[in-house]
Amino acid sequence: MSSVLDQAVFEQLFLDARSQNAWQDRDVPDETLRKLFDTVKLGPTSANCSPARYVFVRSAEAKERLKPHLSSGNTDKVMTAPVCVIIGYDLEFYEHLPRLFPHTDAKSWFTSSEELANQTAFRNGTLQGAYLIMAARALGLDCGPMSGFDLDGVDKEFFAGTRIKSNFLVSLGYGDSSALFDRSPRFDFEDIASII
Repeated sequence: MSSVLDQAVFEQLFLDARSQNAWQDRDVPDETLRKLFDTVKLGPTSANCSPARYVFVRSAEAKERLKPHLSSGNTDKVMTAPVCVIIGYDLEFYEHLPRLFPHTDAKSWFTSSEELANQTAFRNGTLQGAYLIMAARALGLDCGPMSGFDLDGVDKEFFAGTRIKSNFLVSLGYGDSSALFDRSPRFDFEDIASII
C-alpha cells in the first residue's frame, strides 16, 4: 500500500466522476453487479459488522414497485437507469458477528445497547454505501446517489418483516454526460479543515 495510484485513477474515481442524472441505454450485467458486491464487502467496518444490505432493482416490475416511493425529481433518474440499488442497513447485524468477527464475543457489545447497535448499523451501512459508489466508479460505472424518496414506503415494500431500514439509493449504469449540470462549488481546505 505504499505506492500512489496513477493520476488517471484519481480522475476516474474523484476528479472527473459526477453524479449522473440521465443514462445511456446500456445494460449492467449480473457479473458486474456481483464483482461490485465482492469489492464492496472488503471495505472496513466496525468489528467487520457489515450491516449494509443491497437490493439491486433492475426489472421493470421491481422498478414499478419502487416508483411510487420516489420524489418527483428523482423518478426519471431511477426509472431510466439500468439498475438502482437500495442501500439498506440491518439493525440486527450483530446476529452475524459470530461468523464475521469470530475471535471474540462482539455480539454482546450490541445486544446490550440498542442505541449503540442502531448507531453502528447506520454509520457503517452508510460507509458501505460510499464504498459501493467508489467501487462502481472503479468498475467503469457511473452513479446517481440520492436520498429523495419515502423511506418508510421503501421499507414496507422491500424490507417488510425484517429489521432492515433503507438509507439511500444509487442508480447505476453509464451516464449521459449531456444531461450534467455544471459542477457545484466545493469548500477550500481552510474553510472546513485544520491540521493541529
